[in-house]
Amino acid sequence: MRRRDFLKAAPALMAPALAHAQAQPLRYIPNAGLSTIDPIWTTALVAGIHGYMVFDTLYGLDDMGQSRPQMCAGHDVSADGLTWTFTLRDGLTFHDGERVLAKDCAMSVRRWGSRDSFGQPLLAATNDIETIDDRRFRIRLKRPFNQMLYGLAARGCFMMPERMAKTPGTEQIREAVGSGPFRFLPDQWVSGVSAAYARFDGYGPRQEPPSFLAGGKAANFQRIEWVVQPDAATAAAALRKGEVDWLEVPLIDLCPMLRESPGVRVEVNDPFGWPLVLALNHLHPPFNNPKLRRALLPAIDQKTFLASVIGDQTELGRAPTGYFIEGQPMSSHAGLEVLSGPRDNALAKQLVRESGYAGEKLVMLAATDRPVYNQMMQVARDMFVRLGLNVDFRQMDWGSVVTRRTSREPVNQGGWSCFITQIEGVAACTPGGNFALRGSGAKAWFGWPDDEELERLRTAWFDAPDLPAQKAIAEKVQMRALETLPCIPLGQLFQPTAFRSDITDIVKAAFPLFWGVRRA
Repeated sequence: MRRRDFLKAAPALMAPALAHAQAQPLRYIPNAGLSTIDPIWTTALVAGIHGYMVFDTLYGLDDMGQSRPQMCAGHDVSADGLTWTFTLRDGLTFHDGERVLAKDCAMSVRRWGSRDSFGQPLLAATNDIETIDDRRFRIRLKRPFNQMLYGLAARGCFMMPERMAKTPGTEQIREAVGSGPFRFLPDQWVSGVSAAYARFDGYGPRQEPPSFLAGGKAANFQRIEWVVQPDAATAAAALRKGEVDWLEVPLIDLCPMLRESPGVRVEVNDPFGWPLVLALNHLHPPFNNPKLRRALLPAIDQKTFLASVIGDQTELGRAPTGYFIEGQPMSSHAGLEVLSGPRDNALAKQLVRESGYAGEKLVMLAATDRPVYNQMMQVARDMFVRLGLNVDFRQMDWGSVVTRRTSREPVNQGGWSCFITQIEGVAACTPGGNFALRGSGAKAWFGWPDDEELERLRTAWFDAPDLPAQKAIAEKVQMRALETLPCIPLGQLFQPTAFRSDITDIVKAAFPLFWGVRRA
C-alpha cells in the first residue's frame, strides 16, 4: 500500500480500536460514597456530581461565566422584566422513554427553588410558574429578579419528571430518572460503596464544544463505574497499576509520587479552587457566644491551616482569602485584616477570658477518611487547646460527620460545636450562592446562624441593578460576616486530580464532569 493510500485508510483502520477503547468502562474513585441519589435534597458534592451525570439543566454556565441555553432553545422577557417565557428545544427525552414536557420543568424549578440558596429568593419574588403548552412555561414575578439565568445555569437546577419533582424538597426522591447523558443503574448501586452509569443513547447533545456546565454534553463512554476506596495509598496504587482510570481526590502528599509514575497524570483541573471553612454551631455553647467566636480570629492562621495539607506544594494554596473566590468579581479583602495581619495568640487567649467562656465542652468533628479536613482539624484542636478551651475531639468517617452535623441538640445529647469543610467554588463566587453565609436561623446551613442584617444584605445583592452595585454589597456582606462569623474562612485549596494518561478531554470544572472525556 502506498503511503498516501495508507494515510487515507488510517481513520477507518483506527475506528474499531477507538470504539473498543470507549466500550471499556471508565473506572473512577469519587471523593466520597454516593449515599443519596437526590442532588436537590442535599448539598453533598458527590450527589451533585451524580446529578450532572443523570439530569440536565435548562441553562448552563460556561467557562466565561455566561449563562447559555442547555435544555432550553431560548427565552423571552417582558419589557418590565416581570414575565419570563422559556421554550424547550426539540428532542428531549427522559431515561424512561417519556418526552420532556414543560410541566416537568415547571415543577422541577419549584422543587429546586424550595431548597437552593438562589432558588429560594427566586420563589419569594415569584407570583406563579405556569405551563403554556408542551414546550413552553412561564415564570411571572412580583419584582424583577436579575439573577434568574445565573441561578438556572449555575445552581444545579436539575430537571426531572413531574412525578418525581412533586416530592417535597425536604424528602428524598426514590428514583433517579433524568434526561442527562448518562442513565443511573439502580440495581448496581451499593449506597456509600459503588455506583454505575450507562450512556443514554436517547440523549442529543447540543452541537457545541463543552464549556464547563454548558455546550455539548457528549457521553463517549458506554459505562462509568464508581468505586469508593477510602484508603488513600490503596487508591493511588490502583491508579498506578491501571486498575482504575481516574482518582478524583488523591492525597496531596502522594501527588509528587504520582507525577513520577508512568502512565499517570496529575493536574489541577479546577479554575476556581475550594474555600475551606470552620463551621461553628450558633445554637449552643460555646459558640453561641459571639464574643468567643470573635476571640478566635487573632489566632487563626490560614497559612498554617493550608500548610498542614499542602506542605511545600505552595502553589496549591492561597491565603489570605475571604468568603468569596479570589479573582472572581465579588472577591474582596474588605475587613480581612482581622485574618491577614500578624497573628497574636496571647491576644486571642485574653479575648477568650474576657468573652465569658466558662469552660463549656467543645465537640469537634474530624473526618478520618477526608485527609484535608482531618489534618486541618488537628491544627484547630491545637489552637483551641492553646487558647484554654475544653476540647472533646471526635474522629469518625465523613458520612458520620454529615449525619451528626444535622443534629441541633446540645453537645451532651449528640450535638456538635464545629467541623471543617469546603465550599464548592462556583457556589462561593457570590453572596447568593455561598450557602455558608446564610443568617436565616433555623433555615440556614449547618450551624444555623441567625443574623437579620446578613440576610438583608444578601437580599439587597439579589436586587442590585449592576455589577458595581453587586460588588459594593458583597464587600458589606463580607465585613458583616467577619463580625458575626457564621463560619470562619481558612484559605483556598486547589485540589489536584489524577488520572491515567490515556484519559483525555476532561472538562475544566470545579468538580468532575463526565461528558466530553474519552480514552485515547
